[in-house]
Amino acid sequence: MPESPEVDALGAFLRSHAVGRRIASVDLVEFRALKTRERPLRELEGRTVSGVRRFGKHLVLDTDGPLLLLSFGRAGWARWSDGPEDPAASSPDAPPVIARVLFDDGAELAVTDTGDWLSLGLSVVDDETTVPAIAKLGPDPLSDAFTPAVLARIVVGRRKRLKALLQEQESLAGIGNAYSDEILFAARLSPLVQAVALDEEEREALYAAIRDVLGSAVEARRDVPPAELKAAKVAAMAVHGRTGEPCPDCGGTVLDVPGSKGGAQYCPERQTGGVPLPE
Repeated sequence: MPESPEVDALGAFLRSHAVGRRIASVDLVEFRALKTRERPLRELEGRTVSGVRRFGKHLVLDTDGPLLLLSFGRAGWARWSDGPEDPAASSPDAPPVIARVLFDDGAELAVTDTGDWLSLGLSVVDDETTVPAIAKLGPDPLSDAFTPAVLARIVVGRRKRLKALLQEQESLAGIGNAYSDEILFAARLSPLVQAVALDEEEREALYAAIRDVLGSAVEARRDVPPAELKAAKVAAMAVHGRTGEPCPDCGGTVLDVPGSKGGAQYCPERQTGGVPLPE
């Protein structure tokens, strides 16, 4: 799943490659991906890309007309090629293309989805806030406006497990499964503890971990080509996806979070007082 650091890096790439280019056509391969049926993608044809903005795990391509919102979901991503001769555009190992934005100089932005069910969405709008997924987003933890007081308003009194709360886009925008594991590991907090149970010191640790983990990831992904971002993210994980491996801090064994079916991980020594969470 792409999360805010990777989407941020993709946005920076597109700002340097797509801005100023004129859209010649948009080819929709999978019609279910278009979420604004009353606004066809052909409205973008002839428009020039003027900017790229990130909202959580979503990207907006601004033009001199309507906006194109890309919602990546669980398995969506994008691929760039400078022309039809680019091998990346025709590799047999490339993920299925859902739509193609073709520019008048031959460059192409292909949006893809590798999931068992379609999660990628495209919307043609005049104002991104009219899209419910954007309108409901909580504060962005990478923003300067995200302070300890903002986090306190989100967690105090919430009877929800921390891992689930971190992934709740209405509470915090842009954090998914992988970075929620990494944040909780850095904060030395159990993924299953309820937010309401945190004391002030633990809330401070959680805030610092959110800022440090995401901020470091943004810096590390800067200038990484879109095709390499997923591998860079996986390689950087301390506990997520590391079941059975030694903890990089204490050498203990990284375990799966109970009930996650192997999709989430933690270190008992660092996060639950050395006692594994009950199955």
